[in-house]
Amino acid sequence: MSNQINSGSYDGSQIQVLEGLEPVRKRPGMYIGSTGYDGVHHLIKEIADNSIDEAIAGFATRVDVKILKDGGITVTDDGRGIPVDKHPKTGLSALETVLTVLHAGGKFGGGGGYKVSSGLHGVGSSVVNALSTKMIAEVVRDGQLYRVEFERGKIVQPLKKIGKTNRVTGTSITFYPDPTIFKETVDFDYKWVVNYLRHQSYLTKGVFTSVRDERTQERQAFYFEGGIRSYVKNLNIGKDVISENIFYVERPVEDCMVEIALQYNDTYTEMVKPFANNVLTPDGGTHLVGFKAALTRVINDYARKNNLLKEKEDNLTGDDIREGLTAVILVKLPDPQFEGQTKNKLGNPEMRRYVDQVMSEYFSYYLEENPSIAKKVVNKALLAARARRAARAARDNIIRKGALDGLNLPGKLADCSSKDAKECELYIVEGDSAGGSAKSGRDSRTQAILPLRGKVLNTERARLDRMLANNEIVSLIKGMGVGIGDTFDISGLRYHRIIIMTDADVDGSHIATLLMTFFFRHMKEVVEGGHIYLAKPPLYLLKATGNKKWYAYSDEEKDNMISELIEKRRSNGAKINPDDSPMKQAGLNDIQRYKGLGEMDADQLWETTMKPENRVLIQVKVEDAERADAIFSKLMGDEVSLRKSFIQTRAKDANFDELDV
Repeated sequence: MSNQINSGSYDGSQIQVLEGLEPVRKRPGMYIGSTGYDGVHHLIKEIADNSIDEAIAGFATRVDVKILKDGGITVTDDGRGIPVDKHPKTGLSALETVLTVLHAGGKFGGGGGYKVSSGLHGVGSSVVNALSTKMIAEVVRDGQLYRVEFERGKIVQPLKKIGKTNRVTGTSITFYPDPTIFKETVDFDYKWVVNYLRHQSYLTKGVFTSVRDERTQERQAFYFEGGIRSYVKNLNIGKDVISENIFYVERPVEDCMVEIALQYNDTYTEMVKPFANNVLTPDGGTHLVGFKAALTRVINDYARKNNLLKEKEDNLTGDDIREGLTAVILVKLPDPQFEGQTKNKLGNPEMRRYVDQVMSEYFSYYLEENPSIAKKVVNKALLAARARRAARAARDNIIRKGALDGLNLPGKLADCSSKDAKECELYIVEGDSAGGSAKSGRDSRTQAILPLRGKVLNTERARLDRMLANNEIVSLIKGMGVGIGDTFDISGLRYHRIIIMTDADVDGSHIATLLMTFFFRHMKEVVEGGHIYLAKPPLYLLKATGNKKWYAYSDEEKDNMISELIEKRRSNGAKINPDDSPMKQAGLNDIQRYKGLGEMDADQLWETTMKPENRVLIQVKVEDAERADAIFSKLMGDEVSLRKSFIQTRAKDANFDELDV
């Protein structure tokens, strides 16, 4: 051991000092979170957020994004233009400084160029520069065009005055992500850009945003005069709203701005989107705490005052009151304190008080001025409270105790012997017949089988009390070990793979969709954790002489197999009669189409659908929670006309964009 220690020298020469933008290239994840798909698109956000900040400050009216054919991207605004005069400390122009020096920018307050901004660390633009093979910055100030060019963060073409242009002011940044940093992909996703710009248009009233993909010539543009009111209206498409009247308030408090829009619908889920300086804070923060506290207090006070809540009755809980709520909270403040560079949570203590103050005063006015709406909101909360109390007793009886030692498991669950959740799999199987084959053919050490009878309850339109009266749903809750509602705990998950295995027909697809609806609405963390999978059983069994057999998972794959077998036989010198059926030409004795999993014996089911080396599993992911919410509301909700219209017009060629609302 001592020889190993003494074999290498350790002195001052071993200490590295990273200068300029070197730290960013050495540890990119520290600055942008990842170097995969999310990291590449975060670069767009860093540049475009600067343009949006110009719009928030009232100096820009449009932000345009162009995806270039050669793999680059250009973000252009009509704001003031980044200053080009000499910076007193760096000796470079201000433009070159903000693009090459970490923690340089006009957003630190105290005489900076912005009162409110989404960026606060002054690293965004320089980080993008450091992680790009090439960046070109063009600035227009006073009708004069200036240009500077960089490679991997270093200046290769110093700032140069190009000359006069028709544009008065503005900034244009073009960059190319470095493939040596972003090894997974450097291709930009048009849909991601569309989604990002749509949200920025909602959050910045009166700003025009556009995107054009030069690779495909696709383009979209957005402009929402209603701002977050339009956002709430959009989020509630496909849902029956209590009233078309959207509550909206925008008020300054001290040197901050509080903006809130909300509307109730008749669903049983809440969707509250908190933003600070146009940045989504998914983990909430002080602005969300203030909103929730005020909402709960105001509605309880109104219910008491108007005798909708009796004296002896307990106050309504926050969960009761937020059932069916859609709300957007947007605060703007000069010095946001986010938790980390990713800005997931707002920490400014004063924002709790400011939001509470505005919400308390103006939502109280709203309820008093709209008594019919107020009564509907209170009655909905009262129903939720009664359902919650009814569900509590039932839930206490069904939530499984001692998940890992197998206590109180559903009787029809064939559990696996392993207690290591990371290697355990739960197959949710359609019907007892397929369940029997799966139990016989499985690897009993790591694979558990839970057969479900019939179609599962559509939980899109069901409260917890009704769900707990459904035997199949109760079996799922018991088997998974995570609880439900306010007892949900992802750490109790007994199986890290939950595999939905249904027949490859319409009924099977419907059951799978019903199950995914349940997981998305009531166990979203399980979905977001990547634990839900769809098994893909074969559709066809192709048999030839000599016990040779092949499985095909689609009609297309079956036809390709037959064509390949014909060509193989022809190349081997076999005589092929073109008048024979394709099956005979391919040398096949039989082609069997499986009507369901129950037609397979245990060995076939294992070999095709359950054996890890052979099976095809599709992981269920939530890339965009809003789009997923819209899809489930549209296809699984009570609004029949929306679903019927979609099926009649576009079901054959369905894609997520057509479901987007």
